[in-house]
Amino acid sequence: MDKILEAVVMSSYPNNVKQGLVRRVIEAAKQPMDSEQCWSMLELSTKLYLTGDTKYKREIGKEVLEVYGHYHPEEFEEFFNVRFLLSLLQEGYGPLGKRSHYVLDYIQLGLQFVLESPSANSIFSLLRIEVLRKVCERPSPKQCAKISKLLTQHPQCIPMGKHQLLFCQQLIRCIGQFQCISEGEEEIMEFLEQVNKVSGLLQRIWRTQTSAILPSLKELFTIISSTEEQEAPSNALASVVQFVPLELMDGVIRNLTNDDSITDVQMMMAIGRMIDWVSWPLGKNIDKWIIALLKGLAAVKKFSILIEVTLSKIEKVFSKLLYPIVREGALSVLQYMLLSFQHSHEAFHLLLPHIPRLVASLKKEDSNSATSSLEQLAELIHCMFFRFSGFPDLYEPVLEAIKALPIPNEDRIKHLLGQNAWTSQKNELACFYPRLASKSETGKIGLINLGNTCYMNSIIQSLFMASDFRHSVLNLTEGNSQPLMTKLQWLFAFLEHSQRPAISPETFLSASWPPWFTPGAQQDCSEYLKYLLDRLHEEEKTGKRIYQKLKESSLTSQSVEHHYLNKTLVEKMFGGKMMTKIRCLKCLNVSSREEAFTDLSLAFPPSDRNEHGNTSILPVEEIGPQFIEPREDAGQLTGSPGIQRKAPMASDHAAPSVSVETLGYQEQGEAANPIRGNDVGVDAAKDPLSAFREQARAPKDSRSVPDLINYFLSPERLTAENKYHCEKCASLQDAEKVAELTEGPHYLILTLLRFSFDPRTMKRKKILDNVSIPVVLKLPILVAPEETEEVCRHGKDGAVPGSGFMTLVYDLCSVVVHSGISSESGHYYCYSRECTDTAPHGQPWDGVPKPASDKQLDFEIQWYLFNDTRVSFSSFESVSNVTSFFPKDTAYVLFYRQRLDHQSCLLHEALAEAGRLHGESSLHKDLMEAISKDNILFLQEQEKEARNRAAYISALPKSPLWWRDLDRDKDDDSSSGGCSPAAGGGGSGSFHGLVF
Repeated sequence: MDKILEAVVMSSYPNNVKQGLVRRVIEAAKQPMDSEQCWSMLELSTKLYLTGDTKYKREIGKEVLEVYGHYHPEEFEEFFNVRFLLSLLQEGYGPLGKRSHYVLDYIQLGLQFVLESPSANSIFSLLRIEVLRKVCERPSPKQCAKISKLLTQHPQCIPMGKHQLLFCQQLIRCIGQFQCISEGEEEIMEFLEQVNKVSGLLQRIWRTQTSAILPSLKELFTIISSTEEQEAPSNALASVVQFVPLELMDGVIRNLTNDDSITDVQMMMAIGRMIDWVSWPLGKNIDKWIIALLKGLAAVKKFSILIEVTLSKIEKVFSKLLYPIVREGALSVLQYMLLSFQHSHEAFHLLLPHIPRLVASLKKEDSNSATSSLEQLAELIHCMFFRFSGFPDLYEPVLEAIKALPIPNEDRIKHLLGQNAWTSQKNELACFYPRLASKSETGKIGLINLGNTCYMNSIIQSLFMASDFRHSVLNLTEGNSQPLMTKLQWLFAFLEHSQRPAISPETFLSASWPPWFTPGAQQDCSEYLKYLLDRLHEEEKTGKRIYQKLKESSLTSQSVEHHYLNKTLVEKMFGGKMMTKIRCLKCLNVSSREEAFTDLSLAFPPSDRNEHGNTSILPVEEIGPQFIEPREDAGQLTGSPGIQRKAPMASDHAAPSVSVETLGYQEQGEAANPIRGNDVGVDAAKDPLSAFREQARAPKDSRSVPDLINYFLSPERLTAENKYHCEKCASLQDAEKVAELTEGPHYLILTLLRFSFDPRTMKRKKILDNVSIPVVLKLPILVAPEETEEVCRHGKDGAVPGSGFMTLVYDLCSVVVHSGISSESGHYYCYSRECTDTAPHGQPWDGVPKPASDKQLDFEIQWYLFNDTRVSFSSFESVSNVTSFFPKDTAYVLFYRQRLDHQSCLLHEALAEAGRLHGESSLHKDLMEAISKDNILFLQEQEKEARNRAAYISALPKSPLWWRDLDRDKDDDSSSGGCSPAAGGGGSGSFHGLVF
């Protein structure tokens, strides 16, 4: 019968004809037959099953074996013996070089017919040894899957005792070497199924023998933490972790992170490879294990490992959000990595270029998974905006991409940040400031944040960019007996000449620290600036002067020269004067008092007050970015505006409102201003405000800096409980209080009083109103008649004989921005630019200003954005629009520099003579040596860090280029199928890229 069957199978008949003939042979086999005939049929069917070159032949062999195993059990048991099986397992079947791949399938098929036979235990013992040997030989995924299928169906064959533990460890090593060669989707799906079978066997063993779990995990960690030069272990290892009971997680992580025998490099290698597992599509709980290990490392303060791994892996994790099949786990890992990385913006900023494209892809997908992920991603991004404010130029494209998505409230943001921080002790991360390999492309140097010291950094950078002040400080002589000024000189010198990308202002911070400031807490930058300037002023004023004797000028009278010699550097640079006048409304007596200032604190008008119709009588003008031409009709005005710094309260009693554009002249019959004297009358034909109404104004629902200055200088009525005690009347009387600027500072500092006390909530609140900032500001200054005549003779812009006022033009040079809603929190950063005069250094001053057309377009003057260690190029457009994009980022302190004119030229010449203004600063020997030594030290540090980092990074697992995922999404919009970035999936190529 075996000859007949073989002839039928080998014939050229069609398969349907063969099938009929085979069916007859099989039916005949169900009848009793002698042992020799059975043996022959079993040999033939074994040959067909193991070496058949077609699926049809193997199916026939299988069918015959099943019939004989069922109807002739004794003969089958005799044939399916231990010696035969040992030969199959050790030597194989078939000709050399073409050994059958179906031996394990054959054994699994035959075992079902010998389970009750006397030889069953011997067969089981043999298989326990042989499957362990097979696994130690590192079989292919397909063969491993066959072993797993065999042992799952016949658990009696699973190795026992110590051999079982060894078997689990070797099986994990096999999985670590699994690789999918093909890129076809069917082959990949087959590979995933094979991996699942193998890991499923481990799960079965662990369920019955929990003692095997921890040794298995130890072997797994040994594999993924190996630093030897070899091929990276397969991501298929992720399939093993998913079956580890979660209740063991805490103990496992605790043991790992506290094991002193595990080096940092090994730990970094292990966590890096685990993070790569987020791309494994069938893994469950993988994200939980990754996050648990990251938290465990944070608990033992392994911050350097966390930083390196996060920065090297976060972009790859982010790219996996494109794929629905792994999106949930990838998003969980990404959320923890970003929310925990709070000491630096580096990790978040790595993602900024890719966020808009990912958001667009998720919107295009339009699935429930994509919608949910978009909302979670938007929440995460807003948390990062909150934590790392001060980068408007970088954040604008991202903000535009997510503008339609929900915005979390501040309590939610603070909860997420507080819940995920590596540590609550900020000083533990102080040494891990953002790593900067080289100087900013701007050539400028940043300042390290020493723990909520951005308020100081912003002020220091603004003062440094005030070039006249900087040059004066840098040119101070050695031994000037001004310790704080000397420390500022050193800080400025390092900012100017250091090779470091950022320097630490720790020494200056300790020297300039206001005693009432709380260490580590956010402070008011305006308060710090006032304290710093006052300290510098008082230090010099007490006799420790720094200036050399000024050069005599043919245009400088002895009284004026004496006036400048007696001024401190702070007074020369930032000092101005204003006259305060209070007029009793009963006896009309006027008392006046002149006082100095270094800044003007500008309150916001009450909400029910018309900003553009206030009672200021000063022609404060705002000029947008343009060529600035001399104004021949500007600067004639009289009056006495108020000096009282008004709080933004609705109860403020102001004088009758008069439009600022029409002030300065009156029609016949109008009442005269009660405080205006006849000796300073105004010629209506030369009204200095006639062109002001033509200037660009802020929108009606917004305010501008001129609005706030006009409100600051507008008259204030002193009535009710605020009455004035008139000396002439010897009683409290209603009065009017006004102020006039009598001397304009070289650098005009304006502080916008955004923080006020809310009596309803009993808390300080921030006024978030957008304030338009003019790049050029014209400010009228009250001068004596004889000074006005002298200025007019020299062609001074904006001054008219007999007017009483002259116009000073100021250029915007710095804007300190506060990001946040409270003065006790938030973040400070600043925009700055170098403001210099058009007149070349060294040209004699002839009293005539240079033509305004010599000045560059204001848009062409380079702006810089200083944000602690980061310095970048920026623009006035960014300055103007920052609050529009980021409502909590508002201008707070403004620095304006006075244009070169007759009065300020005296100061310029004095400073130029003292220190070669705008030229190369002349630093004393000790300072130059200190900078030179530090630059050499920095280079040595860079070399050492480069070596250490190269060794550290080389330990990180190599993985496919993460950006291919995003590039693939961009280039292939027609993909479809369950695993692509789009809703329903992708082609085989994209699927392969996902898994491997």
